[in-house]
Amino acid sequence: MSDGRTAEIMIAEARKAFWVMVGFLGLIWVVQLANWAADYSLSYSYGIRPWDLDALPGIVSAPLLHWSWAHIEGNSGPLFIFGFLAAYRGVRRFLGVTGLIAVASGLGSWFTADSATVGAGASGLVFGYFGYVLVRGAFDRHLIDIVIGLVMGLCFAYQFAGLLPAEGIGWQAHVFGFAGGILGGYLFRDRRAKGVTGSTGGSAPGSTAGNADPGTPAPPGSRAALLKEIEDLGL
Repeated sequence: MSDGRTAEIMIAEARKAFWVMVGFLGLIWVVQLANWAADYSLSYSYGIRPWDLDALPGIVSAPLLHWSWAHIEGNSGPLFIFGFLAAYRGVRRFLGVTGLIAVASGLGSWFTADSATVGAGASGLVFGYFGYVLVRGAFDRHLIDIVIGLVMGLCFAYQFAGLLPAEGIGWQAHVFGFAGGILGGYLFRDRRAKGVTGSTGGSAPGSTAGNADPGTPAPPGSRAALLKEIEDLGL
C-alpha cells in the first residue's frame, strides 16, 4: 500500500473517530436532559444495582446516565479525549473495545460494590479508554501510540487517584474499566504477521546476510517500520 493511501486511510479513520465521539457526547447530554427533567429517576432505575439480577441490563445503560450537571461535565472532557485517541486507529476495533470495557466495568462494579448503592456515569469508560491508550502502543508496536500513551499518562496522572477506594465514588467501576481497557489493548492488538520473509536454508553463496529486496515491507516493530509510520503521519 502506498504511503499516500496509508495516510488517507488514517485521516479518514481519525475523522470518523471524531464524529463518533461527538455523537456519543451528544447522546449522553440528551439523556442527561431527560434524566434531569425526571429528577434523576433514570439513574436510579437504569443504573447498576449490585447483586440485583433484574438490574443487570444497567451494565449497558449506566454509562449513559449521570447524577448531576457537574458529574457529566467532569466526564465529558476526558471521555472525548481518551475516546478519540482510542478510536482514531479504527472505529470498528474501538466499538469492540468499548463493549469489553463496559462489560468489565459494569460486571466488576455489580459484583464488588455495596449492594445498597446505585452506580451510574461514563467514568468507567473514561478509565477504560485511558488504560487502552496507555498500553495499545506497546501491544501494537506503534511508536506514535507509545508516545501518545506516555504523554497521556503524564498529563492525566491525577486520574490514577480515581482507582483508589473512596467513599461516595464508584471506584470499582474505575478499576475494572481500567483493567478492561488494558485487556482490550491485548485482545484487539494488531495481529500482523511477525518476522522477515526469506528462505529457511540460509544465505545463498556470495550473498550478504541481512540484505533484503528493496520492495519488501519492513517487518512490524522494526526501526524502519516505525520511521515509515512517522513519515506517513507527516511528522
